Amino acid sequence: MQEGVSGVDFFRRDFLKLAGAGVAGAATTMQTSGAIADASAGHSQSIDGRFDVRAYGAKGDGHTIDTPAVNRAIAAASAAGGGIVYFQAGTYACYSIHLKSHVALYLEAGATILAASTPLEGTTSGGYDAAEPNAPWAAYQDYGHNHRHNSLIWGENIHDVAILGSGLIWGKGLSRGWSTEKPLAESPGVGNKAITLKNCHNVLLRDFSILQGGHFGILVTGVDNLTIDNLKIDTNRDGMDIDCCRNVHISNCSVNSPWDDGICLKSSFALGVARATENVTISNCYVTGAYKMGTLLDGTFQKFSSEQNIPQTGRIKCGTESNGGFRNIVISNCVLEGCHGLALETVDGALLEDISITNITMRDIVSSPLFLRLGRRMRGPKGVPVGHLRRILISNIVCSNAAAHPGSILSGIPGHAIEDVKLSDIFIQHQGGALKTQAAMQPPELEAEYPGPDMFGPVPSHGFFLRHIRNLDMSHIEIAPMHPDMRPAFALEDVANATFFQVQTPRSAGVPVFSLRQVDGFRVAFSQGVPDTQLTQAENTAL
Repeated sequence: MQEGVSGVDFFRRDFLKLAGAGVAGAATTMQTSGAIADASAGHSQSIDGRFDVRAYGAKGDGHTIDTPAVNRAIAAASAAGGGIVYFQAGTYACYSIHLKSHVALYLEAGATILAASTPLEGTTSGGYDAAEPNAPWAAYQDYGHNHRHNSLIWGENIHDVAILGSGLIWGKGLSRGWSTEKPLAESPGVGNKAITLKNCHNVLLRDFSILQGGHFGILVTGVDNLTIDNLKIDTNRDGMDIDCCRNVHISNCSVNSPWDDGICLKSSFALGVARATENVTISNCYVTGAYKMGTLLDGTFQKFSSEQNIPQTGRIKCGTESNGGFRNIVISNCVLEGCHGLALETVDGALLEDISITNITMRDIVSSPLFLRLGRRMRGPKGVPVGHLRRILISNIVCSNAAAHPGSILSGIPGHAIEDVKLSDIFIQHQGGALKTQAAMQPPELEAEYPGPDMFGPVPSHGFFLRHIRNLDMSHIEIAPMHPDMRPAFALEDVANATFFQVQTPRSAGVPVFSLRQVDGFRVAFSQGVPDTQLTQAENTAL
């Protein structure tokens, strides 16, 4: 802190710089008004634009339910034209907190918003807001995507709002939303999400941490002009889901989510329309599913034992909800460790196009390093045609110690091919060890099934299984099994116009590098162990 600058002034200057014109302008209004009134009378109480929740009755002792005081502070800031709702160090046990336009929550270092335990069954009051109905389209997406009011912090149809500061949001009393949980997430008074926003714009989430976020640490639906920066999320299901949103920037975040996705883009039908998620950047992030919950935040990074059988999901994904589609997305400079790999999935009739993925490092990947799936689950309104997955650029990928099964998978369905894919400068080291019998496997199509890397069972390749693709270009690809693998490195089926340039992989005796079935227009050049070859058609060919 600079000499001669008070703590309040320092805080306000930092907030005004970060929060942008909408919220910051409202905060400036509050500073110049100097409004101070009796909180017990329901009027605004502000010191230099801050609405301290303790001035509205919050105790911050971890036991008293502080929700009424927090919501009074937010309402006062909103009524005054906007401001900063301030949490001093302390633990504020709360149920549903209602965000409003032109209001920022600021969590000071040492401040925790604690999701209080659900009231005992049979009590007549208290608990989280009831889950609002979402008929008639509730059947088109998972339960959690239909409801937002049953959350710790939520806002709907608001704008110019922020949550800032180095404090903690701890969803200790939240449900994960599993149907096996008691009480169920659907039960009155139960909350199952840490932060949710619907139909909002100009939103900033920065610098705080989330521990044990419930079904979703962050769920935003129909939110435009969204910035998420420098968050640490250590949670028991999804880290953050970005659904039907536009102009989104996610950066410098760390997410440990062993039981579900880390950073997930979706385009569900929860808004009652097919709305795309588009113009998105995800950069400089770390995602993992390898660590016991809480040990990312405390810096001990304690890994699960192999006996615990944790799914270690933790990945970056587009899908599975895919009614509105995905367009203009860049994923760059990210690290994946001890989790599933990158996934691009469109199975509900949407476009998934114009995607660039570059500068990614992966270690200890437990499934496919790269998984691209065009399917026809078609969960949504009837009459929608199968979608498209096209114009995908993936480059500068390094992956070490990946699972041998199933390898990377790019698969469309019969009559609906993935189109225009370029992969370059990729190094994948995997555990290897598969027997030659697996090379004869014919994975089922499973056109209407929920997509996932394990959906096909064993695949007949150890590098890439490539099926139903048009216009594929792969260059400077190295596949490095740690133990000899008796499958081809590349298995192609129903692929047209495929070019491979400078491919490297060890070749075992009697094991081809390429297995080609129903392939039209195949070229390979300058590749280890394979002569330069050009084929107009290959019905069943090994190279």
